[in-house]
Amino acid sequence: MSIKNSINISFSVNGERFDNVTVPARQHLADYLRSQGLTGTHLGCEQGACGACTIEMDGKAVRSCLILASQANGSSITTVEGFDDDVMEKVKNNFLKHNAFQCGFCSPGMLMTTKEIISSKKKLSRDEIRSEISGNYCRCTGYQSIVDAIEESINEIN
Repeated sequence: MSIKNSINISFSVNGERFDNVTVPARQHLADYLRSQGLTGTHLGCEQGACGACTIEMDGKAVRSCLILASQANGSSITTVEGFDDDVMEKVKNNFLKHNAFQCGFCSPGMLMTTKEIISSKKKLSRDEIRSEISGNYCRCTGYQSIVDAIEESINEIN
């Protein structure tokens, strides 16, 4: 690849620094993360509609299939692999308890979205939870079990 088709960037992922990394100028962040073994970031529609590639960038949930790796320069990124605190442990346990994982393809995006919901510290109704996760597609659960898991997590944590 020629020099003009790549860019050097620096950022952190799950607390690990990536300094002066050369990435193709048009490579999406999701592809870069997956190339680094962070395969919890799933690629579904690659158009930002399904939510499977949701990550946290500078504290906000974003679709990594819509962001170029070069746009992450200077950012702090957390993938689903990086959420291992007590709060997310409770969320994961509630997802297991309510059988909200099913095939698991949407699970990373659902967990990332749930993390953002929990961070808001708001008590949400079931309809509001459904609205919050509406940007994440799940083909297995019918969402009932996911809403159950998120509702219980909100009640336990907030």
